[in-house]
Amino acid sequence: MKPVAANTAQKQNEKFAELLAEALLSRRSDAIVATDRDGIIRFWNPGAERIFGYSREGAVGRSLDLIIPERLRQRHWDGFAKVIQSGQSRYGESDLLSVPALRNDGTTVSVQFTIAMLQESGQLVGMAAVIRDVTKQFQETRELKRALSDLQAAAGGRS
Repeated sequence: MKPVAANTAQKQNEKFAELLAEALLSRRSDAIVATDRDGIIRFWNPGAERIFGYSREGAVGRSLDLIIPERLRQRHWDGFAKVIQSGQSRYGESDLLSVPALRNDGTTVSVQFTIAMLQESGQLVGMAAVIRDVTKQFQETRELKRALSDLQAAAGGRS
């Protein structure tokens, strides 16, 4: 490949990567939330607005406590501190975490998410999470388990 052609291809790839990043970060289907080393929200996309009910302006600059249920905060911050200190998470790149989260109106939503470390010059500067609302699926699974349990109890009573 000629140097000019390679340079043009490089510029096209960079432009494509920029378009891809913009498209993914601006989606409303999944929340993308990024925090600094102190757990302060630094990025909040339209998906986070939809799932959690806070505007970008209402979330950026605030603690992650905004969306963490009170009963889970200590556990969350203990784990967060370990990740910040070590630069590593016990969860792998493909691990999908499932937890309850808080919405602006005080209701709880079931979410699943993956995390990514944000590094600059080899130093951990924060973390990002891609979060999906799975409340409907969680409720359907719970209802199916309840129905199965009822059927098993009924079948056991006939013996």
